[in-house]
Amino acid sequence: MSPAVPRTAEIEETARERFGLEQLRPEQIEAIDAASQGRDVLAVWATGFGKSAVYQVTGALLPGITVVVSPLIALQEDQLIGLDDAPAAPHAVALNSARGARARREAWRQLEEGEAEYVLLAPEQLAKEDVISALAKREISLLVIDEAHCITSWGHDFRPDYLLIGSLAERLGRPPVVALTATASTPVREEIMQRLGMRDPLVLVGDMDRVNIALDVRRHVDDAGKRHAVVEEVVGLPGPGLIYTSTRRDTERYAAELAERGLRAAAYHAGLRVGERNRVHEEFRDGDLDVVVATSAFGMGIDKEDVRFVVHADAPESIDAYYQELGRAGRDGGSARATLHYRPEDLGIRRFFASRGTDADDIRAVLGALRDGHHARQAVADAAGIPLRRTVALLALLSDTGSVRLNRRGASLRAHVDDAEAVAAAFAHVEDRQRVEQSRIEMLRGYAETRRCRRQVLLGYFGQELADPCGNCDTCLEGHAAETPDVEASGQESGYRVDDRVRHREWGDGTVMDVEDDRMTVFFESAGYRVLALELVEDEGLVEHVG
Repeated sequence: MSPAVPRTAEIEETARERFGLEQLRPEQIEAIDAASQGRDVLAVWATGFGKSAVYQVTGALLPGITVVVSPLIALQEDQLIGLDDAPAAPHAVALNSARGARARREAWRQLEEGEAEYVLLAPEQLAKEDVISALAKREISLLVIDEAHCITSWGHDFRPDYLLIGSLAERLGRPPVVALTATASTPVREEIMQRLGMRDPLVLVGDMDRVNIALDVRRHVDDAGKRHAVVEEVVGLPGPGLIYTSTRRDTERYAAELAERGLRAAAYHAGLRVGERNRVHEEFRDGDLDVVVATSAFGMGIDKEDVRFVVHADAPESIDAYYQELGRAGRDGGSARATLHYRPEDLGIRRFFASRGTDADDIRAVLGALRDGHHARQAVADAAGIPLRRTVALLALLSDTGSVRLNRRGASLRAHVDDAEAVAAAFAHVEDRQRVEQSRIEMLRGYAETRRCRRQVLLGYFGQELADPCGNCDTCLEGHAAETPDVEASGQESGYRVDDRVRHREWGDGTVMDVEDDRMTVFFESAGYRVLALELVEDEGLVEHVG
């Protein structure tokens, strides 16, 4: 008998008896089997596919503690509730700022005495020296990074502590690493693996298509008209639903307007007190709100299946973020709607966030603190006179460019580092990152302004081909997408296919993301997303295949 048969039986029995999961998908079993035998796993599965079951069942199969890094307190609480509701799941605790000192002491006691086998915490908590030191003294069997795409987000809400997780894994004895996300294009997947230091990971990429979600883009010429259209659309839609805006002020403004129109609406943003944010989250989850108007801080991993619409009142920072957010609709498989209200001028705020500069004096101050013998992140921040959050980001930047080594003590200078050269390398890296972020904004513009099938454009960004127009987006319903060429045939005729590795004579190595009849989109590590005319590529010999 094949050894895979009894292993599968054990996994299914554990899932059924301890978590009440009557049936696992083959991909879930494959991920659990790999992780429980010590292999790193990256799973990119659409919202509702069952990512949490991977770490839950794996953790139950392994001795020791499963550490789960989750970006939001509300998400941690949802995961705790899910484990508490399971028939016989191992006990879980959370370590976060919302819990008082007594609750945290009790959580540590349960971990020390073996009463708890899962611990959920944010990357900022894991990065604290006392937390990582205490965990390092225990048997850590699995390190899970939920919403792993956050490790590659360099937007205005960037959280630099995510960049330290790879080095922190070594502090924990380097257990198997499981990274989970609902959205990750090929370049994002590669960056996740690189930053987490994943070793020969099993990479499982599911079908990204959420066929039950109707896609729509509505273009506006002025802000007042857009605001009116957003309110009118939401008032006429069956709920519950979400509205995403780019500013905290707009969450309050839209929520007030919708409340005046008779909807149970609430605003959600990072400026609210923790208790208020938790209240909004709980009321929405329990069906006591019709709509939440939020910044991107809301909804990550939210366990609510009946969201009927996601409306973007402003353009998000990228297609990656857009797909993550619209994927919160229709998890129950029922009809749902995703509308982007688009005004080209609104992309200006995204360009601002993507083009913010780096201060050379701050970099030199961090280098000076390291030369003076400071290693712990807080000590470096104090010596440099820079806030800790910014210090962590600069240490990550200097690590990326080879000037700094992140290690058990925090950080240290590499040998023979010249300050001027280190600053120049850091600025060059930032410029590369800015070009990538700017290109992502342009890809979002392309999605908003296309006359092709929107689902074909959206899936193409993530490297998934959809041969025929979907029939469930505005361009299809209006007839614009009817003449879209066969994507697969176009790729075969041009000689380029999605995920091909290529080299451009100016921009270097890249990955083919999408192929149309006369053009292809390539992601270049140094230049971001670029749309290349196939005729020019062929005539000028601009691109060649690699490997």
